[in-house]
Amino acid sequence: MNEVYLGRLPILDSKQNLVAFELLFRSDQQNTVTVTNNSAASANVIIDTYGQLGIENVIGKRRGFIKVDTQLLMNDAICMLPKKHVVLEILRNVEINHEIIHRCSFLKKQGYQLALSNVSQINRQNAALLPLINVVKVNVNPLSQTELINLVKLLKRWPALLLAEKVESLETARRCIAMNFQMLQGFYFAKPEIISGKRIDPSKLSLLKLLLLVVKDSEVTDIENELKYQPGLSYNLLRMVNSAASGLPSKINSIKRAIMIVGRKQLQRWVQILLYAAKQRDGGSSDALMQTAAIRGKLLEFIATADRPHDKNHQDRAFMVGVLSLLDTLLGVEMEKLVETLSIQKDMSEALLTRQGYLGRQLQLIEAYEKGEVEVVSAMMNEMAFLDFNEFTRMELEATAWANRISDAVNQSTQQ
Repeated sequence: MNEVYLGRLPILDSKQNLVAFELLFRSDQQNTVTVTNNSAASANVIIDTYGQLGIENVIGKRRGFIKVDTQLLMNDAICMLPKKHVVLEILRNVEINHEIIHRCSFLKKQGYQLALSNVSQINRQNAALLPLINVVKVNVNPLSQTELINLVKLLKRWPALLLAEKVESLETARRCIAMNFQMLQGFYFAKPEIISGKRIDPSKLSLLKLLLLVVKDSEVTDIENELKYQPGLSYNLLRMVNSAASGLPSKINSIKRAIMIVGRKQLQRWVQILLYAAKQRDGGSSDALMQTAAIRGKLLEFIATADRPHDKNHQDRAFMVGVLSLLDTLLGVEMEKLVETLSIQKDMSEALLTRQGYLGRQLQLIEAYEKGEVEVVSAMMNEMAFLDFNEFTRMELEATAWANRISDAVNQSTQQ
């Protein structure tokens, strides 16, 4: 079987909500973004991946943008992709001729959404395809302010949504939002939620306080008292315990009993995930951040299990490092202060502050993978004798499926 490499880059709307992913498929470790001559293999990898996993496990309820070159666009295998879940992103090097326009028209009639990748100008070629396009991905990197304004004005002739790609600075992000780009993407959003002012939501502070009590093995009474001050959290905890405890003879109505049933490790994980789910005061949602943090936690735990299969304590610490690695972004507090506040073990603090040690190196691997840095991932993987590419990809997909389930459960409980 071909090794499958799947990277996912988040695509956000102008309010920083996660709306889609760009899916980076490779049929081997050596492929880079510029390799386009193996589209038949890529088509099979895509189909196999979705077949094995179910697309809902890869991207949840959101859409996935998949890059297609001429061969893949013309390949019948593409029609096996679920049209409700994918956007076919036509690469810049596709020569737009009558055959391509005819093919795109056919795919559009079949119900597929089409995107045009890496647009920095309108020429006769891409103008001929624009009436069929749902999303135009504008490469904002090489364009001056004036060039970008002029391009956006021209693009308004067509009904396509505008997506700014390669957004790599706060200034660029703000400029694109001011120009009414509906979506944004770029390594600047590897840690999402950076545009709005960093005000710490009171609900996040109480969750952080609760997390401290759990991490420091405080008395159950102290944890119970903190939860009693937070009726919303108490309700969510009882709801979670009762929905998971169908085998119990009676309903759990006591917070103390709920804590005992859930156990400290599960309670800690629940609080960590809820931290990311807490809504911003300004109405923005941290779902992109929550998703990334949940995947990191579970994936780092899987890697730690492969590395040290019998060390449960190490695996639990790995999960916590993964989830906490984005807490500074969420709260707008320096990681040094968070590490100091949490009083966590040395290997965890080294991982979070300097990416040193086993956990730090493994967190670094995950961060490179998130950004689609294939060569970096490949080099790091060669250093880790206990882990191969197939195994890592399987872990990532399982972690993603788990994070999607958690996200759905948290969203349902916060909407109740």
